[in-house]
Amino acid sequence: MSQVAPETLSDFKALGCDEIIDVRSPGEFAEDHMPGALNLPVLDNGERARVGTIYVQEDPFLARKIGAALVARNTARHIETILHDRPGGWRPLVYCWRGGQRSRAFATILSEIGWRVSVVEGGYQRYRKAVHQRVYDAPLPARVILLDGDTGAAKTAVLARVRALGGQVLDLEGLAGHRGSLFGALSAPQPSQKAFESALAAAIDALDPARPVLVEAESSKIGARILPPALWTAMADAPRLIISAPLEARAAYLAAAYGDIADDPARLDALISRLAPFHAKALIAEWRALAAGGALEALAASLMAEHYDPRYARQRERFEPAVRARFEAQRLDGESLDALARAVMEAMEE
Repeated sequence: MSQVAPETLSDFKALGCDEIIDVRSPGEFAEDHMPGALNLPVLDNGERARVGTIYVQEDPFLARKIGAALVARNTARHIETILHDRPGGWRPLVYCWRGGQRSRAFATILSEIGWRVSVVEGGYQRYRKAVHQRVYDAPLPARVILLDGDTGAAKTAVLARVRALGGQVLDLEGLAGHRGSLFGALSAPQPSQKAFESALAAAIDALDPARPVLVEAESSKIGARILPPALWTAMADAPRLIISAPLEARAAYLAAAYGDIADDPARLDALISRLAPFHAKALIAEWRALAAGGALEALAASLMAEHYDPRYARQRERFEPAVRARFEAQRLDGESLDALARAVMEAMEE
């Protein structure tokens, strides 16, 4: 068994292990973990809570004895099941919360089998420090170009097409699991803030510094996830490419793109109700009636005309000097989006 002490995300990637094993509890793992890690808990959520309570309220020695028995039992189960087919030359990288008893106990047993085990000194906290350094302390390695435009102008779809064409892209909404507006929540919950930062750090670390990176214009929060200040500053200072389309085209696009919300009338009504502090009762009632009647394109058009477009227009005035190019599409079908993506690619390379 050996100890490793990587300092940066690049150091972690260079360790050269065959598999990363996270021996923390499922609850700890769910909040965040190293990319690609396999969770083989030596104490489950209930066991960890029980041992911790005994340690604090009764007797540390008793807690360690009970914990050791549970760790041995759970480790044996993992060896007999999930790890039963690992070959003799297998090289796992093991970590727990601080690189302490849980990872060392697990690694010791695996080492006795003959596997070449490495343990992360400092555990998850060392990895978390590397993530924090990447997203909070280090400058963004690539030059940012912002993709901006009115609500419903299919910016996310264009971003995906630019990536498919070979452009360098940072998809913040994809990493945050949210479409970036009041109506943007997806069916699956967002990742935790720590998990979002882990995914963001990995994406940033993979950027080619010699090429510009296209980022969709966002507020400082995407749903409940907060953008690190260094990234937000780089986005605010970046040159902008503006996409525009007629209101009718944007309304049709949104009605199709947000079909999951339209299929849940109660959820849609609740979201519209959250706009009540900003608009007259009559307008809120009109929106609710359109939603109840299934008039989704009319609802999307009215929401943009009365709520989103005026607000974003005022914000965009501040960034007018940073506009590098504008692109207008009369439709937002597949062919038009492909053409927009090609034009954005050309502008990025200028």
